[in-house]
Amino acid sequence: MTADLLASIPSPSQGVWEIGPFPLRAYALCIIAGIVLAAWITEKRFVARGGAPGDVLDIAVWAVPFGIVGGRLYHVITTPEPYWGADGDPVRALYIWEGGLGIWGAIALGGVGAWIACRRRGIPLPVFADALAPGLLVAQAVGRLGNYFNQELFGRPTTLPWGLEIAPQFRPAGYEQFATFQPTFLYELLWNLAAAAVVVWADRRFQLSHGRAFALYVAAYCLGRGWIEMLRIDTAERFFGVRLNVFTAVVVGVAAVAYLVWQRGRPREQLTRGDEFRARADEGTAAAEPTVEDDEPAGAAPAEPRKPEP
Repeated sequence: MTADLLASIPSPSQGVWEIGPFPLRAYALCIIAGIVLAAWITEKRFVARGGAPGDVLDIAVWAVPFGIVGGRLYHVITTPEPYWGADGDPVRALYIWEGGLGIWGAIALGGVGAWIACRRRGIPLPVFADALAPGLLVAQAVGRLGNYFNQELFGRPTTLPWGLEIAPQFRPAGYEQFATFQPTFLYELLWNLAAAAVVVWADRRFQLSHGRAFALYVAAYCLGRGWIEMLRIDTAERFFGVRLNVFTAVVVGVAAVAYLVWQRGRPREQLTRGDEFRARADEGTAAAEPTVEDDEPAGAAPAEPRKPEP
């Protein structure tokens, strides 16, 4: 029995539980858990950089919905066959709970939402992005557990001891005779956690700022995603026989490395109060409002000037 357990990784028997009339989906739970963890980690890092408590949650209110929409749009555009192909159903493009959130689109459009929120609060976007970087990697790692429950995004057939068992109904066409596949969800999960540790270490060691911690996250993620993507066999757009996401990982990864080189040596901002982030937004208001000295009650008549002593 022990030998059988070590021969492969079993997939969950189900990914949805019916709670009365409401389905409880493991994929959605993993996404939510990842968002919560990312917000918690980012809050701690942002406050440690001098940010005000609560700002991260306010930014997340904008960034998360934008990111979900962006992730879904990228997935549908780059994997159109299930929705627009010969046997596709366009309505399924709205079924986010079935899986399919492209991280590239999520980061791009989520970044737009974060930029809007940061601008409204007078917070420099690079400062927030640096605080976010390792938490985002942890969120992506947790999100990959959702793919595990959905039995999706696995790799080529394998006989390795950690091969992932896939039920017959989830096996792609042409692979029906194989039982175990590369657990690419697990590879990416472990890679993301390792990359998060590297970002935290480098941030402490080199005092990364001006978006460099986020750029390191992007570079590390793209490095792992590139080789993991080449193991996958799910439907995807290809150019010259290579999956589109491999090209995306190379282009985005090179851009991130270039940004790291360009911004090298810049010192971290010395922030001592959370409201310093809002200085630019508040300076006009502060100049227009009358001030009251702490040692004089509001509404009191101004004190007479003191006569010089003889």
